[in-house]
Amino acid sequence: MFAQPPGVQPGLTALSAEDPHEIGGYRLHARLGSGGMGVVYLAYTPGGRPIALKAVRREFAADPEFRERFAQEVASARRIHGLFTAQVVDSGEDEQTPWLATAYVPGPSLHQVVQRHGPLPVRTVLLLVAGIAEALQEIHRVGVVHRDLKPANVLIAGDGPRVIDFGIARAADAAALTGAGLRIGTAAFMAPEQALGRPVTSATDVFALGALAGFVAGGVPPFGNGPESGALYRVVHEHPDLGRIPRELHELLSWCLAKPPEDRPTTADLIAAVRAHPLVGPRPQFTEGWLPGPVLQEVGVRRQAPAGSRGTMPYAPTPSPPALPPA
Repeated sequence: MFAQPPGVQPGLTALSAEDPHEIGGYRLHARLGSGGMGVVYLAYTPGGRPIALKAVRREFAADPEFRERFAQEVASARRIHGLFTAQVVDSGEDEQTPWLATAYVPGPSLHQVVQRHGPLPVRTVLLLVAGIAEALQEIHRVGVVHRDLKPANVLIAGDGPRVIDFGIARAADAAALTGAGLRIGTAAFMAPEQALGRPVTSATDVFALGALAGFVAGGVPPFGNGPESGALYRVVHEHPDLGRIPRELHELLSWCLAKPPEDRPTTADLIAAVRAHPLVGPRPQFTEGWLPGPVLQEVGVRRQAPAGSRGTMPYAPTPSPPALPPA
């Protein structure tokens, strides 16, 4: 990302001269981030509602197979209404630059949270597993496999996680693009079958959830950082390194990270396991204390979308709530 101008809300970057003023009739306000698929903007509806609008990269937009798959995946994504997902609100599959708009979640990603605050407590990790598993249930219900579940694709709100970018990675999984060296997915969070180019299923996302939970609990992915080739080798051939992860999570994460897909739990199994844990109980709830105080402060700062004009973004964050004791 570019350097953040003074007064800009955390997590946002001012638009540059190369960024468009609007896409699909929505005025763009700031950059939320960028990645392999394209650029994500904070945009506004004509009535003033903030949304997250992802504009697809030119390489993808020029590929007919991508466009066809993108349209199919958007149609499926519109049917996903889970409380722990970011709802799709509009799209432009046939425009020169294809785009997809979802509800705006003014919170940091799990990747950002761990980078800034370190590993999270066991109870927080368990609640995240239950919430993300419920999101995956809804995603899988319409026949979609996420394919790129990772800490950067889970945003944190005060009332729980929000899974984003579900299913869209499949649109990019076209031979013309992957053959050009554009790998779909993130090596440290890929299941073995995905790393080997084999068919993916809902169990593929469960493996990714286990790797994600390991990262959140231990501060590093269970299959390590470093070059992608090394991570892919470890995912396929080696056991996960759970040495930094609290022992009370080892059994659950090892279950998720089983090499054969059929040996992994279902999302329902994961929710049941969390409900059976003494730190959570039979009714998981994202109530006061589920997040450590410093993380809750950051979520509070981001809660209000900025108001302002292109480039200048005159915004002062709302006061943070008082810090709570660590969960």
